[in-house]
Amino acid sequence: MFVRWSNLSEDSAEQRRLPGYRDPAAVRRFEAPEALETRFYEVHAKSVLNRVPEKSRMPFRWTINPYRGCAHACVFCFARPTHKYLDFDAGRDFDREIVVKVNAPEVLRAELARKSWKHEHVALGTNTDPYQWVEGRYKLMQGIWEAMRDASNPCSVLTKSPLLLRDLKLMLEIGERASFSACLSIPTLDEKAWRATEPHTPNPRARLEAVAELNRAGIPTGVLIAPLMPGINDAPHQVEQLLEFAADAGATSVGGVALHLRGEVRGIFMDWLRTQRPDLVPRYNELYRRGAYAPREERDRLSRMVRRGGRPGAFWRMRPSTGNEEDEELPAPPVRQGSLF
Repeated sequence: MFVRWSNLSEDSAEQRRLPGYRDPAAVRRFEAPEALETRFYEVHAKSVLNRVPEKSRMPFRWTINPYRGCAHACVFCFARPTHKYLDFDAGRDFDREIVVKVNAPEVLRAELARKSWKHEHVALGTNTDPYQWVEGRYKLMQGIWEAMRDASNPCSVLTKSPLLLRDLKLMLEIGERASFSACLSIPTLDEKAWRATEPHTPNPRARLEAVAELNRAGIPTGVLIAPLMPGINDAPHQVEQLLEFAADAGATSVGGVALHLRGEVRGIFMDWLRTQRPDLVPRYNELYRRGAYAPREERDRLSRMVRRGGRPGAFWRMRPSTGNEEDEELPAPPVRQGSLF
């Protein structure tokens, strides 16, 4: 079920065989300002339900990623290294070479219908954003939600885009049959920090409006303040303002996670820092000199900052990715206060 758009073109010379897929991917482009430098690789997936490794200690075992790569181009994105599995690089390729699993809804429907399927919770938005720009063209999420609804399967979504409001009716229908929740990732309301670190994402205030609308409609929706980056979006007034707006939007949970720099993300982020915030380079060299994670005392400081403005019990824990293809970082259900990091 794939609709071919009038503003879509195919360049047969760019057809490419990607690792893990039997047939060559059809390479397509959209004649739209947001996608002029982006190529979309249409593939047919054999499976769309990804099992999360037990060692990740996530509270659920299954995820779905209808897209690989992400046009949001967030400089800090932990998922960048996963693009290497497709023979792409973790830098520009991750932002501009987007893989589209055009048969995801149909494959998911078949997988959910298997007798062996135990109706476990399925999380979306754990690696790349399912509501990134191209979802407005392919509309894969509508078919995915319809399959979840018809199977009465519990699920959740994490995104940076208000585009998910398009599917509110389907989400409500799922919620009538199984548990459903949403979360909007909003690292900052500071316009300068937002435009510098998340250049192609929707306005943070529009994301807050989506949080409010979803909660008004009866969809439990929280806010994830991630990542918290020292010297960039961690000033008390920045965090406190965001917490206030999240509360006003009726956020059912508020969580945060400190920046971690694993694998290729470290080089990409540090290169960005040298050009955009050279004044912070010494601080980050010190903070991350022992590895991918900030020292415990720094994570505790950020935890206290978020906890101070939140409501008791309204926190999610996130664990960092190990860098494996299917070991993804995403929020867990609410846990007790004080276990944010």
